[in-house]
Amino acid sequence: MLAVSAAVVSVGAAAPPAATTGGAGPKVPVAVGYGGAVASVDADASAAGIEVLRHGGNAVDAAVATAAALGVTEPYSAGIGGGGYFVYYDARSRTVHTIDGRETAPLSADADLFTENGKPLAFADAVSSGLGVGTPGTPATWQKALEEWGSRKLGAVLRPAERIARDGFTVDDTFRSQTASNETRFRYFPDTAKLFLPGGRLPVVGSTFRNPELARTYEELGSKGIGAVYRGDIGDDIVKTVEHPPVDPASGWNARPGKLAEKDLAVYRAKLQAPTRASYRGLNVYSIAPSSSGGTTVGEALNILEGTDLSKASEAQYLHHFIEASRIAFADRGRWVGDPAFEDVPTKQLLSQRFADSRACLIKDDTVLTSPVAPGDPRHPAACGKGAAAAPTTYEGENTTHLTVADKWGNVVSYTLTIEQTGGSGITVPGRGFLLNNELTDFSFVPANPAVHDPNLPGPGKRPRSSISPTIVLDRHNRPVVALGSPGGATIITTVLQTLTGFLDRRLPLVDAIAAPRASQRNAAQTELEPALYDSDLRKQLEALGHGFKQNPEIGAATGVQRLPGGKWLAAAEKVRRGGGSAMVVDPAP
Repeated sequence: MLAVSAAVVSVGAAAPPAATTGGAGPKVPVAVGYGGAVASVDADASAAGIEVLRHGGNAVDAAVATAAALGVTEPYSAGIGGGGYFVYYDARSRTVHTIDGRETAPLSADADLFTENGKPLAFADAVSSGLGVGTPGTPATWQKALEEWGSRKLGAVLRPAERIARDGFTVDDTFRSQTASNETRFRYFPDTAKLFLPGGRLPVVGSTFRNPELARTYEELGSKGIGAVYRGDIGDDIVKTVEHPPVDPASGWNARPGKLAEKDLAVYRAKLQAPTRASYRGLNVYSIAPSSSGGTTVGEALNILEGTDLSKASEAQYLHHFIEASRIAFADRGRWVGDPAFEDVPTKQLLSQRFADSRACLIKDDTVLTSPVAPGDPRHPAACGKGAAAAPTTYEGENTTHLTVADKWGNVVSYTLTIEQTGGSGITVPGRGFLLNNELTDFSFVPANPAVHDPNLPGPGKRPRSSISPTIVLDRHNRPVVALGSPGGATIITTVLQTLTGFLDRRLPLVDAIAAPRASQRNAAQTELEPALYDSDLRKQLEALGHGFKQNPEIGAATGVQRLPGGKWLAAAEKVRRGGGSAMVVDPAP
């Protein structure tokens, strides 16, 4: 607890003045105050959550409102055409609950979903197609969260997002650049081009972007409920779009049809499930269990690091141990984690300290492991043992979005939602104003290692493995310490792990732990470094140990909230990444 206490003191002392929240206003990365807090990547979205809190809604109500607003302002990262994972702390019972709102494969899918003539499809061909579209889970997640823990109806919490979609938001550099990077494939689909390339051109920074079709979709969803998606007109439009992608014939693009059917929507359920739990430095770290690998992989890496005093390590030794723990945890993730409805996932054993200790002995202070590292066997841990042949980590799209919310009663939400790739499938549902996901491309197209069972092959109704890692940390009295998460595909796991250890062990203020330059090792030959690390003397020190590196311009875009004494909350977001994030509180004064 010493590290946490020190972190609380330093953050409280170092935090800049709290942001006022009379409207969206400019983005600020940190805010301190009372009545609740919201942190997201976008000021309009954070303001939507604050609006709900200010009018008496709780953290769950505000989280859904914020997520819906992100579906407007961050449409290439999230929306009702996607899915996600929701982690909730209930202050009254001091317990953590989760919802698996991951997209599912069609019931007609099999292990050969992404093969043609016996060979795997090119990744780009699978992404911009109906084949990559899974049954959306986001609307069901919102409804399930509100039913279980919310205090407002869905229609009420959708109103701020509906208003933003109707009246518009201001285009920033990030929105324009993300549109530009997708311009070619957006032009394949006339409905997408009409919406996101108004007048046939890229949106201009500073202009107002409106989405009246999405406003009407939200209005219908609010009035009719999620049955409009899973048994109604919105769902019918989704199925038609997936089965017959509305591609421009002149583009020459082969937009392969998907297999999503009305039955797939009708049988979809967002799943309540127990969280993962790891004990670290006397704290309880809760996250999402499989189908996401986030909770097990972050938890295993923390368990591996438990035996090393990272607070006293040099910066180079800290990064060395962080990188090696990540490498090992990813090796085990690739072998053992898939959808537990289809695979025998040893979740409890992956999170056992006994297994972590058997893997930690692989790490040496003066040498580097060679990737890909072979997995261990969590059911039969053996010191430095190897359970099977190594397999590389498969690719996951890196654009998602994360929000973190706390309310005046002490409830907390950590929620990551996504449509996978930046821009998802690139396919907009005609007349509905939202993009469809390409989440099924998170499956392995063929076994990662033909010699070993791959738990992440497609199957009927199966959820693809994710790296999403929404996390809530409680103290020994089961009160919140910090909650956080990040987008970034497979780099989510390393971002959350690095931010947690930066805050808990290195005693950085939360906003600085989020801003710290990142490294990401995912059982690959080279570790990815952001420029500030790649261009530093630390890289040379680590290379002297045997590490190899490549540069990644930007890794993740985290947000978090921290509980401070006296009913005060701190919200923190990115200072620079993705144009900076937006932290807000209901009231900067008691």
